[in-house]
Amino acid sequence: MPVAGEMRRQLRFGRFHVFKLFVFFLTVFAVITVLRTSVDSSVFKKLSFLKANKQPLIVVITPTYKRATRLADLTRMANTLMLIKDLHWIVIEDSDTKLECIERLLNRTGLPYSYLAAKTISGYPKRGWYQRTVALNYLRKNRKQILDGHKEGVLYFGDDDNSYDIRLYNDYLRNVKKLGLWAVGMVGGTPVESPDVVNGTVVGFRVKWNPSRMFAVDMAGFGINLQMVFNSTAVFGTSCGRGGGAPETCLIEDMGLTRKDIEPFGYEKDFDRDIVVWHTKSNQPSYDMTKADLNGFIYEYKKKENTTEAESPKKAEEKAQVKIEETVTKKQQE
Repeated sequence: MPVAGEMRRQLRFGRFHVFKLFVFFLTVFAVITVLRTSVDSSVFKKLSFLKANKQPLIVVITPTYKRATRLADLTRMANTLMLIKDLHWIVIEDSDTKLECIERLLNRTGLPYSYLAAKTISGYPKRGWYQRTVALNYLRKNRKQILDGHKEGVLYFGDDDNSYDIRLYNDYLRNVKKLGLWAVGMVGGTPVESPDVVNGTVVGFRVKWNPSRMFAVDMAGFGINLQMVFNSTAVFGTSCGRGGGAPETCLIEDMGLTRKDIEPFGYEKDFDRDIVVWHTKSNQPSYDMTKADLNGFIYEYKKKENTTEAESPKKAEEKAQVKIEETVTKKQQE
């Protein structure tokens, strides 16, 4: 019958198209497999337009200096950061030169990073203030390269000897819209420093030292959206009178932020709240290095240095800026 013949013809035609679609998708799958296994990952990423940098980038600024426990501290921190996607690590050495052992450590992480060197100049406290200032200026100058296609980002000042829960990065920092604050353990002479939150709003600070500060928060206890950073020129100065000697509140205020901009994190429950960052400190050993047998292994220690006459702050800063060395490596995400 004509109708039955027409139905058989359409059925054969439909099967033929299904077969062609199957072959097409099989070919696409084979090509992707070959690219993943035989083509450099950076090339594959350029071809893979389906993968976009949708979540905010986290930029971590870490000042560091040579000491006996530094490699152990940085290794522990690196092992945490390696678990975080879409992160750029800026490590800045309190020295005129970078160190090969630190460069190798950063390379091993596979993270996108910038390794800088800027020795503290006259007038600045030796607590990473100057290094954070240099890193902030570097971040602003190289924003396009560091963002690497990300539309948004968040800045965090992570010291190399603190202890970090990955939830700090994935659940807190990643969601900061302007200024995020959270609790910090073992800091300021108390087990916990934290914002005082009522109905989701910060009304003060549960801290032991200088609670009257506008932002009575530890360096590890806040994150700032990169848009706030790029819209200001705020840096760490040589002092902070408003903070009673602590720099955090001056930096945050100088970025034009107020308490109304605070987003508290970690207050979903009234009790059994988790601390996600601890202000830990490694004990510095006191070995007699003149008799130590290192057997060829790297062990950092600070030699006694002769004191010299201090340069003027302006001259020293110009000299340090000239000496800053920059290295940026990038890992292409799969």
